[in-house]
Amino acid sequence: MKSQKAKLAAAVILIGILFSASVFLQPHHDFNDSKPGPIAQISIPDGATGTQIAHILADAGVIKEAQKFISEVLKNPKAAGISPGVHNISTHISSKLAIEQLLDQKKLQNVLKVIEGETLSDVIAKLKKNDHISKGSFSAAEVKPLYQNSSKSLEGSIFPAQYSFAPATSVKDALTAMVSRARANAQSIGLAAGYLKYSPFQVLTIASMVQIEGDPASFAKVARVIYNRLSIGMPLQLNSTVQYATNHRGRIALSINAAKTPSLYNTYLHQGLPPTPISNPGAAAITATLHPADGDWLYFITVKPGDTRFTRDFAVFQDWTTQFNKNLAAGVFK
Repeated sequence: MKSQKAKLAAAVILIGILFSASVFLQPHHDFNDSKPGPIAQISIPDGATGTQIAHILADAGVIKEAQKFISEVLKNPKAAGISPGVHNISTHISSKLAIEQLLDQKKLQNVLKVIEGETLSDVIAKLKKNDHISKGSFSAAEVKPLYQNSSKSLEGSIFPAQYSFAPATSVKDALTAMVSRARANAQSIGLAAGYLKYSPFQVLTIASMVQIEGDPASFAKVARVIYNRLSIGMPLQLNSTVQYATNHRGRIALSINAAKTPSLYNTYLHQGLPPTPISNPGAAAITATLHPADGDWLYFITVKPGDTRFTRDFAVFQDWTTQFNKNLAAGVFK
């Protein structure tokens, strides 16, 4: 009996030794999520890699070890969507939870949203109202555009997305970060290859018109109409370009006087493309412009909200225009 008790005691001691050794040999690389620390403001710079973010978090006491965070990033494809800017996240949390909090857009400070179709002037106005942007003097010429162009214009080079910047960020640095996002997007969708004989900048210019003239369901068809008109030397005759020139963006109809403006953006008077993009197009509009629909259409019109029609027949287009005018007078577009 004593021998059996001795053996049992020895076994218990051995298990204890093995358990202790296991704990010693497998140290904890993460904090326990059940006891998070106080909220910290963590600034993630634009273009930061997963390794850089890991060290920022470790130095701030958010996570325990940078290497553990890196391994979690590699396992989570969504981690690539971590936004630059100032994040309000908990300290002393696991790497997995840190990624979740960094992806939570509600935890970003002073969020600035660039909407598809907004212009450079719209974006600069938003930046100047943002509390994290310094109020110093600024010239758009200080920022290198997505593609060099004779107008040295930054229009079209801003990627529509949600941004958050560290306090005291300059307008120049903020715009540079936005162009960097646009460059990354352009690379991912193949914009650098252009389309047929059209350069990347020309495709971007067409996409900027597609963004304003169409909706996601009709982008590819609108792009085809533009290419078809260009191929036969037909003026584009797009209201959106004139509205850009006269600062009447957002209006549905175009006045007779506006249609006579001598600007190079007046595609009723001037053949070919306008000098620059007329908006900052999103990925959907650019993709549609790179992959236009097949069709021989030369005309299109939105007869009523959600009803955009395409035709090659001018007589049919005139009939649709009459319907459009009736709907406009009846307030259908309000």
